Amino acid sequence: MKKTTGMDRATTRNWRPATRAIRGGTWRSEHGETSEALFLTSGYTYDDAQTVADRFAGEAEGMTYSRLQNPTVAMLEERIALLEGAEACRAQASGMAAMTAALLCQLSTGDHVVAARAAFGSCRWLVDNLLPRFGIETSVIDSADNTQWEAAIRPNTKVFFFESPANPTLDIVDLQFVCDLAKAHGITTVVDNAFASPALQRPLEFGADVVAYSATKLMDGQGRVLAGAVCGSEEFITETLLPFQRNTGPNLAPFNAWVVLKGLETLSLRAHKQSEQAVALGRFLEPRVEQAGGRMLHPGLPSHPRHNLALVQMDATGPIFAFDVGTRERAFAILDALELIDISNNIGDARSLLCHPASTTHASMGEEARAEMGVTEGLLRINVGLEDIADLTEDLDRALAASGI
Repeated sequence: MKKTTGMDRATTRNWRPATRAIRGGTWRSEHGETSEALFLTSGYTYDDAQTVADRFAGEAEGMTYSRLQNPTVAMLEERIALLEGAEACRAQASGMAAMTAALLCQLSTGDHVVAARAAFGSCRWLVDNLLPRFGIETSVIDSADNTQWEAAIRPNTKVFFFESPANPTLDIVDLQFVCDLAKAHGITTVVDNAFASPALQRPLEFGADVVAYSATKLMDGQGRVLAGAVCGSEEFITETLLPFQRNTGPNLAPFNAWVVLKGLETLSLRAHKQSEQAVALGRFLEPRVEQAGGRMLHPGLPSHPRHNLALVQMDATGPIFAFDVGTRERAFAILDALELIDISNNIGDARSLLCHPASTTHASMGEEARAEMGVTEGLLRINVGLEDIADLTEDLDRALAASGI
């Protein structure tokens, strides 16, 4: 295989984002295919014994085993790195594989992690349960309070870990402040950017060290495959992450990588259109929800406490927001009355999806932990898709009326 003419790193990094999303990382075989090839192979053959010895010694380029390299996966990694503005990227089997690898590859017994309390349920499980098993201390803070980040630092603090926007409460972290603070204390920032994707927010531009993804979400964008990615410096990816990944094996299947490559081609178009529709739908819902005594959690609306910060950090505020209707009974009534929008706990899909986090994505956390992070019994989280906004509005109008709102 060879890279497309002009595909040296200097050339591709001069391309603008839309071009990178279509052509970044494209390799072509001798057949000259236009679409990226799908390489379904676990191993590779070699012309002679010295070639394979040199590859395993790291003295020659080339594939050795698909747990380490695969052409289709490598194309995806290169394209994500280009979109992110990162030096390097390693794809992972899922979003949670990415979060786990990004943390465990650099942490040891005796280290300390400061994490945001508002997070996806499985990310909180890593912080609350998994890391402490290995003697890694953790502190959970309100990520929207800048003073709490500094107050939580200890001599052994190694990592700041957070999402922005956060799942499902849409907390917004001041990226510049937190990343600057971390650098001043020699702390590594690991940012889960799944709610935004590089089409809407690039944490590395604010000084983040590592950006991790569930590529299952916006990058795929059509609910087809599981995938994850970790982006960072060449040194971090090669010297810190790669040894962990090589020996633990959370690798992405080539087919899944190929699907995400196709998704990246339309990522920016989808993310911006879905963001636009989410703002429109939020504006429709807000007066109804507030009149019923509920609350909106939408960074794209002026009512969000960090609306202005979101506009500074993000190109658009994303397709996902949440709203609280007071009780589980009322939330379930809305879900049960839907005719168009699907009940689903996924996000980033081109289809509109609505779920009740307290009984799904955050059910395993326990009532006390959910209350701490603001996941109430009346909270609903919506992923706004690409359907006609009038149809989505009518569907929610019916559902709200059926619940008494």
